[in-house]
Amino acid sequence: MSNRTVVITGCSSGIGRAAAYAFLDEEWQVYATARNPADIETLGEAGCEIGTLDVRDPDDIERVVDRIIEAEGRLDAVVNNAGYGQHGPLEDVDDERFERQFDVNVFGPHRLIREALPQLRKQGDGTIVNVSSVSGRLAAPGMGAYSASKHAMEGYSDSLRRELEQFGISVSVVQPGPVETNFRDRVGDELGRLDRTDAYEDLYAFQEDATLIGGDGPLAVHPAAVAEAIVEAAVTPDPEPRYVVGRAAQLLVYASYLPDRIEDRIFAAIQRFSS
Repeated sequence: MSNRTVVITGCSSGIGRAAAYAFLDEEWQVYATARNPADIETLGEAGCEIGTLDVRDPDDIERVVDRIIEAEGRLDAVVNNAGYGQHGPLEDVDDERFERQFDVNVFGPHRLIREALPQLRKQGDGTIVNVSSVSGRLAAPGMGAYSASKHAMEGYSDSLRRELEQFGISVSVVQPGPVETNFRDRVGDELGRLDRTDAYEDLYAFQEDATLIGGDGPLAVHPAAVAEAIVEAAVTPDPEPRYVVGRAAQLLVYASYLPDRIEDRIFAAIQRFSS
């Protein structure tokens, strides 16, 4: 067993679960966490240390990090994966839902990073991997709250990377496009809870169809591909600031360099094509 240790949030399914297995394959000591420990029992059977962690709860975060330091004496990588997508027209996303989106996708990673940093600085090394999205580079209609949270994590990660370089701590962002996970199920649940404005009927239809952007679409990648990028960031001595995962993500990153007016026309054409 390697003496390297990683903590991963959001391991109940999808990317987080795949990342836990990928680190096990690299013989890391893996602390896999989720809000409901019953969801990650199989990871415990596979060799992970499992624990309850809701990224909205500072006590959970402190308890998990303290447990790792007490047991292992070090922490080599922090993987902020937990998150969800609050989709829907921004006019229909009320304050509470907008705040919850940021609480999970932005403030949650910030809480874990702040808790872990004293140990990482003490060691003089370590890696922080923030799982973002290509939506952090290109904001699609009907995804405003989610895109805003991921744009925030992009800027957060850039600043953090430059602040921590002097301490030997690396910060990388992983940017997948569509992934074969149950992410869209949660998106559908959140859409179903909105008080809908009739004027956005076409936009709701586009989001609910998700033929191109969903996890079962032709451009979706397997969670293992994202996990591979996460592990690469953690094991590489000088990792890339960003890892773009999947053909769809790469195409959308290229599109983000286009003039804004052209981007607007592209999204308008996609909506017309999908309606």
